[in-house]
Amino acid sequence: MTEVKRLFDFPYYQLENFPLEASLVSKKDGEWIKTSTQEYLDKANAVSRGLIKLGVNPNDKVAIISMTNRTEWNICDIGILQTGAQDVPIYPTISEDEYEYVLNHSECVYCFVSCTEVLQKVEKIKHKVPSLRGVYCFDELRDCPHYSEVIKLGNENPELQQEVEDRKSKIGENDLATLIYTSGTTGKPKGVMLSHKNIASNAIYSAERLPIDLGQTKSLSFLPVCHIYERMLLYMYQYCGVSIHYAESLDTISDNLKEIKPEVMTAVPRLLEKVYDKIYAKGTELSGIKKKLFFWAVSVGLQYEPYGQNGWWYETKLKLARKLIFSKWQEALGGNLKAIASGSAALQPRLARVFNAAGIPVMEGYGLTETSPVVSVNDMRNGGFKIGTVGRPIKETEVKIAQDGEILIKGPQVMQGYYKDPNLTAEVLKDGYFYTGDIGEVDADGFLKITDRKKEMFKTSGGKYVAPQIIENAFKQSRFIEQVMVVGEGEKMPAAIIQPNFEFIHDWNERKNKGLPEDPELLVKNEDLIKRIQKEVDHYNERFGKWERVKKFELTPDVWSIEAGHLTPTMKMKRKAIKQKYIDLYNRIYERES
Repeated sequence: MTEVKRLFDFPYYQLENFPLEASLVSKKDGEWIKTSTQEYLDKANAVSRGLIKLGVNPNDKVAIISMTNRTEWNICDIGILQTGAQDVPIYPTISEDEYEYVLNHSECVYCFVSCTEVLQKVEKIKHKVPSLRGVYCFDELRDCPHYSEVIKLGNENPELQQEVEDRKSKIGENDLATLIYTSGTTGKPKGVMLSHKNIASNAIYSAERLPIDLGQTKSLSFLPVCHIYERMLLYMYQYCGVSIHYAESLDTISDNLKEIKPEVMTAVPRLLEKVYDKIYAKGTELSGIKKKLFFWAVSVGLQYEPYGQNGWWYETKLKLARKLIFSKWQEALGGNLKAIASGSAALQPRLARVFNAAGIPVMEGYGLTETSPVVSVNDMRNGGFKIGTVGRPIKETEVKIAQDGEILIKGPQVMQGYYKDPNLTAEVLKDGYFYTGDIGEVDADGFLKITDRKKEMFKTSGGKYVAPQIIENAFKQSRFIEQVMVVGEGEKMPAAIIQPNFEFIHDWNERKNKGLPEDPELLVKNEDLIKRIQKEVDHYNERFGKWERVKKFELTPDVWSIEAGHLTPTMKMKRKAIKQKYIDLYNRIYERES
């Protein structure tokens, strides 16, 4: 009986307990291609033999860079780890310079890429990475060997399987499994060293919070698997016998949901905000009694508290709202969802309320790359769900709040350190605890609540502390505001740089016949729009103390994105980069010469 201690134990455990015909499923040329648990392992073993034949040794590093989640990723992951090498998943959308830095810093000997776009980036910097011996591609391209050549090499050398088994037997749970480079909001990427135990224990303990039937559940995976959040969940799905279906792309999620009808998926708050905004926009297009019913149901949803805390009359209204309105929301997401695990950033409580009211269980959790990642997560069962919190800590995890409010973590999921950076490691790993840099509190019932990032809090020149994330999350509830960054460190007052929600404003403009210009450059200077957004700012400012309120704002004409350098690959704001990009707007706010 396989005991899961190392990451490559997961598919063997699945084979023994829940052998699936559709362990991993990817769509190719319009058809869903299933890979069984047995085929998954056969190919992974062939990759291991092929890599050994290519000269990959224990503790070598092998990069995987993929634009989409796909079956080949898992096969290569297990294949690499079984050789005693470590894999280095890299965000595909980072710059060529960052590719060069990560590949050199980790000294990767081989690299698997997904497609032409990634290959071109690697080709441009390959000559600057002396350790790199070869590149293989998941797509079939003329100018790059296909990854099946590694499998073919493995199949031609079956005698190397004994070498694979010998290497596996020497790998312990505390050995390094992977390097995950966090893009960070500042400076060079940091290589987070995660052991087999870090991630395996996290997957097994997180599984206890997943309300699904073992061996008979489908998941939809679309968050980047190079990020530890989705990757850990893929191991967890394998442990629970969940059939993993990979979405074709972010654009096809709604179609894929209807095709697959999954019971479980993951999401980041930004995605849930977009889903809600689309549903809301459709509601505004209704008329008469249908429109009234829609907005009545939404108002019921926004008052939601779990476990019937609102009383029998509310529950009666909720039942009716679910039957008349919310059932359609469920259908749009496939109709079978039992859990959406939300992580990576703070979820607005109104979204937790309205989705759960709609019978779409969104469970918010908390974690960091350095904690593999889950620290805590909500669970609807056994009173384990409280809106506005990130749930109770998972098993074997200790959460301690330092005197200054910083969240400290101790547990099997805490990383080994930052690769080749003992000084930075010593800054965050002290007395057996990981210092998260987040500010929070644990309530009387043991639920953890995140209030801000320690590094993002700032003081105005008047000496008052401002927690920007709380203000930003409030402002982002406005349908006119897509992104917002609160500024004001060392300044006389807080202010904001705002990216308007151009899609919504376009619809609003047509609906109200405002005659606003189409060109974003002209639109953000339009007095009517500025006045309308001022109204939103005034509304949300009411929630905050006078010293916290946004006194001035400026609008940006471009959409903030990962590609343009505003956001990290996990959609967090790069505050320094945004401030630098809009330094003219910043100076205008504080009446300075540019």
